[in-house]
Amino acid sequence: MAPSATAAARTLSKTEKLSANGKANGSAANGNGAASAAEREAIETKYRDFFWTYTEEPHRTRRLEIIKAHPEVTKLCGPEPLTKYVVAGVVALQVLLAHLLRNTPFFSWKFWAVAYVFGATSNQNLFLAIHEISHNLAFRSPKANRLFAIFANLPIAVPYSASFRPYHLTHHKSLGVDGLDTDLPTAFEAVFLDSILGKAFFCTFQIFFYALRPMVVYRIPMTWVHLLNVVVQLSFDYALVALLPSYFTLNSLLYLLLSSFLAGSLHPTAGHFIAEHYVYEKITPTERDPANHIPVPETFSYYGPLNFVTYNVGLHNEHHDFPAIPWTRLPKLHEIAKEFYADLPQHRSWSYVIWRFIFDEQIGMRCRVKRKQGGRVVGGGTAVAKVAAWTQEEIEA
Repeated sequence: MAPSATAAARTLSKTEKLSANGKANGSAANGNGAASAAEREAIETKYRDFFWTYTEEPHRTRRLEIIKAHPEVTKLCGPEPLTKYVVAGVVALQVLLAHLLRNTPFFSWKFWAVAYVFGATSNQNLFLAIHEISHNLAFRSPKANRLFAIFANLPIAVPYSASFRPYHLTHHKSLGVDGLDTDLPTAFEAVFLDSILGKAFFCTFQIFFYALRPMVVYRIPMTWVHLLNVVVQLSFDYALVALLPSYFTLNSLLYLLLSSFLAGSLHPTAGHFIAEHYVYEKITPTERDPANHIPVPETFSYYGPLNFVTYNVGLHNEHHDFPAIPWTRLPKLHEIAKEFYADLPQHRSWSYVIWRFIFDEQIGMRCRVKRKQGGRVVGGGTAVAKVAAWTQEEIEA
């Protein structure tokens, strides 16, 4: 992977020049360098802001190019029957572990070790199973996919699957569009978490940011699927605590909740949340200027072993290019169209992604591409982005 963006270094270099010019030329209005300080502040603000762009998101364009070069890739689209068996196995494993830990003290090393190694990995797997199912890739019937996602949700212990789908599909349709793509950090997060401690806090409690942020950005209406998701999940949780005392206890539910928390915290598989769309590449001032219409790399893939337990979500450029291709066939897509993916930036380690995000001063909450004027081109035919006036039905489709 190429070196990260050196925005801070560029800022320092520019501010040093301004300071030197101010001293040499006496450019400050009051003779004490006040104007130079204002200029420095303006430059720091500019170079620490998000990566704004007028360009269309890259995946639609690349998808059309790949289909033109390799029309056979369209045959890879469609449901993957294996998904339902993997989900059933992971759900069974988590229920079994919840049973085995029913009498294990919550504040014991055994409880937390099992929750971190097995529980968090399993629940991250279920998070990404729901991600896969949200694209209708477990069954051909949309309704069957909605209902199966509710089943996959059970060990997560918090109703999540029904709300995830519309927000995630909007993320695909309006990648980087401020006010629509809830994967983007809010301005509040960018301001108050712009430090090592702030980024460490974000990485530790990622799960809460991803759960609460969508409701701050915009809310989706309640449907029968949302209601069913809540009723089924709360009934399952209640059964664990109160209805089957010989098999489960409150500790069983706490194990599932802790597994979900750790899956979205400082866990190797949680690195994919940051790795997918935070910009780790070196971005020049020319590329940063949205008026130049130069695309900034905004989706990053990972081809390492953790894909084995995460439905190949690391092949993220491939997934955004072809959301209708299931996890088992994404490597085949990569192989067929490898000339399109060989030169794209990628990560080698999700754990290292988290480490750099926290401790590298040049990487942080603002290292995301945001689209001006609604972002992606609606209907095509122009290089300049139009307003993406999505209707509520399109957003939730």
